[in-house]
Amino acid sequence: LSAGVCCCCAALRPRYKRLVDNIFPEDPKDGLVKADMEKLTFYAVSAPEKLDRIGAYLAERLSRDVVRHRYGYVLIAMEALDQLLMACHSQSIKPFVESFLHMVAKLLESGEPKLQVLGTNSFVKFANIEEDTPSYHRRYDFFVSRFSAMCHSCDHDPETQTEIRIAGIRGIQGVVRKTVNDELRATIWEPQHMDKIVPSLLFNMQKIEDIDSRTGPPSSPTGGEKEENPALLAENCFRELLGRATYGNMNNAVRPVFAHLDHHKLWDPNEFAVSCFKIIMYSIQAQYSHHVIQEILGHLDACKKDSPRVRAGIIQVLLEAVAIAAKGSIGPTVLEVFNTLLKHLRISVDFELGDRRSSAGSATFSTSSKESDERIVQNAIIQTIGFFGSNLPDYQRSEIMMFIMGKVPVFGATSQSLDTSHLGDLGTRRIQIMLLRSLLMVTSGYKATTITNALPAPFLDPLLSPSLMEDSELRQLVLEILHNLIDRHDNRAKLRGIRIIPDVSDLKIKRDKISRQDVSFMKKHGQQLYRHIYLGCKEEDNVQKNFELLYTSLALITIELANEEVVIDLIRLAIALQDVAIINEDNLPMFNRCGVMALVAAYLNFLSQMIAVPVFCQHVSKVIETRSLEASYFLPETIFKDKCNLPKSLEKHEKNLFFLTNKIAESLGGSGYSVERLSVPYVPQVTDEDRLSRRKSIVDTVSIQVDILPGNNTEDKVDNTEEITFEALKKAIDNNGLEEQEKEKRRLVIEKFQKAPFEEIAAQCETKANLLHDRLAQILELTIRPPPSPSGTMTITAGHAHYQSVPVYEMKFPDLCVY
Repeated sequence: LSAGVCCCCAALRPRYKRLVDNIFPEDPKDGLVKADMEKLTFYAVSAPEKLDRIGAYLAERLSRDVVRHRYGYVLIAMEALDQLLMACHSQSIKPFVESFLHMVAKLLESGEPKLQVLGTNSFVKFANIEEDTPSYHRRYDFFVSRFSAMCHSCDHDPETQTEIRIAGIRGIQGVVRKTVNDELRATIWEPQHMDKIVPSLLFNMQKIEDIDSRTGPPSSPTGGEKEENPALLAENCFRELLGRATYGNMNNAVRPVFAHLDHHKLWDPNEFAVSCFKIIMYSIQAQYSHHVIQEILGHLDACKKDSPRVRAGIIQVLLEAVAIAAKGSIGPTVLEVFNTLLKHLRISVDFELGDRRSSAGSATFSTSSKESDERIVQNAIIQTIGFFGSNLPDYQRSEIMMFIMGKVPVFGATSQSLDTSHLGDLGTRRIQIMLLRSLLMVTSGYKATTITNALPAPFLDPLLSPSLMEDSELRQLVLEILHNLIDRHDNRAKLRGIRIIPDVSDLKIKRDKISRQDVSFMKKHGQQLYRHIYLGCKEEDNVQKNFELLYTSLALITIELANEEVVIDLIRLAIALQDVAIINEDNLPMFNRCGVMALVAAYLNFLSQMIAVPVFCQHVSKVIETRSLEASYFLPETIFKDKCNLPKSLEKHEKNLFFLTNKIAESLGGSGYSVERLSVPYVPQVTDEDRLSRRKSIVDTVSIQVDILPGNNTEDKVDNTEEITFEALKKAIDNNGLEEQEKEKRRLVIEKFQKAPFEEIAAQCETKANLLHDRLAQILELTIRPPPSPSGTMTITAGHAHYQSVPVYEMKFPDLCVY
């Protein structure tokens, strides 16, 4: 009767139709007739072959009621469908599902919000049902499109708008769950579906007021929050979608994110972009992190001509992504990340300098603003490089250090991977500084077991090259990088600031016994480190920070790498620096000369207390005390003040203001140190780095002098030979007149090498080489067969060996080198 037919006709209708008609009451307000619904359910379970007919008939009634706007009966029909779906799980349910989905589609197509919500709720219930067998023909393209459109609802009523959007998000979540559990789940990951689903979710996620509160790992909001807040629901659906992504479909889920951010201009400002990629990195499986990083790098390449702030926003997103990925597995993308970032660093510098050249002579606000924006890009790149590198394991970090160092451009070098030839000197310097800054961040916290691992030769040589450049900032960065690598016990903070330390023991310096590997390193590369400290002190543009870093370098070498031999070399270096300030052959400003003197005082004070030789400590303390009374500008506490009265000259100062080699040798010799090499002045050697670093002309001389003392002839026999005793050596060392004579002789030799014609120098060196060859032959013969009496005494200075007034048959030459 409810169907509008007579009783006789109704009795002749199929049983399934009669059972369906009976569940509808005369007044839809009464709701579903439960008793008749139970009969229909029992019939469907008993005769599953009738399910498709039941579904088709229900769909027919529902379509008619929708057209007639009889929404009460529509609600009853959907409730009946839901109950039948929950009760029937036979293989015959497949045709019934098609009818069900057809009815849901009818509801979603209607313009009535209540029906759209009703259809969505039914679909979500269906999505949670696990089917026994997969469906090979069912597709959800319509539902993806419709639910995505509902996510963008712009209904004039805010409550209705929110209700429809929530329904759309829940529908997408249902589609994802249903397709992922289906055997044919790969279809949902196709680009045409992801391009609708992902932007719809991101559109609703933008409504989150407090972005930072949900940028960590997945949270667990309550059910009420999920239902009421479209942003929270969209975020959880987005997390669930990414969590189900696999190796083959990860990129399809990430690429629409870039399209959405580009279309809505969300890279500047980029708070929402950072939030999205944090959610992505925390939601996906850890082993797929490198896919996301590769996609970000690819998008950065695609946007290389965009505005600086857009590029900076993308790089900031990359920083956040690699910060999370570095804690897990990032696979083969490590070098790709650094290579891409270095390429964009060069591009940014090129843009900045190109704008500057194009606007030369007409500095406008827009140009300066663009330059400032490019600086933002460059700083973002440096932070990303440094942060990424510092979070890598040690074995990868050492490789990245080598990789970055290989990219640092050096003047005169032709094998640099990072092309800066078109940037000029200014652009090259900027890239040098930025790469060294990033390298400084990478080396921060790096603890190598041996210094050889931290400073291998292929890394040490190019690292020290910038320390010879005429740029104080470059030299500072190199020294700071060295400190990161040398300081394996975190002592640098205790040494911060150059000063006279009253009691070094108060610093509680941590140190271990010097290993064999460290001793071997200093034998091979110690002179290289000394040379760069020595030349670094002679730069005219040094400021207080340069002197502080040079002092820290000497102190860290003492703590980490110094044995007795290294201590002697460091003292020789300190005395040589003192001579640089006193003699001033490089015409340094008075501030620099006093700064070097202060540096030597601070370091020798530190060294004397570290090796704890009382007589040495007394000599250093006495000199410092005298300086504090008579020449306080030789101490760091005074010279590095803002207003310090500088002396007009240093030549008239008394010797009690200087550290004397003979006093130091006497104090250390009495404590068992081998002090013979202290009498050999430290002179650095010329290397190719001077040419590559574009320094001023440096002329280092290594002189080999063989002087036969007056009155002695190698062919004559000498009956009386002075016995070599400690008192005799002490007397020779105390001979101040001889010291002055030796200094003057060295000055004349250096001056001759600087000014004399090349032919004259070559001829003299050839003559001395021939003479030395003959003398060595005689010495070796006398060493093997000592004659009854010595044939003479001689003075030889060669390399690090220095022998004075020693009988030739008693001499040994462990360090003698022939040039």
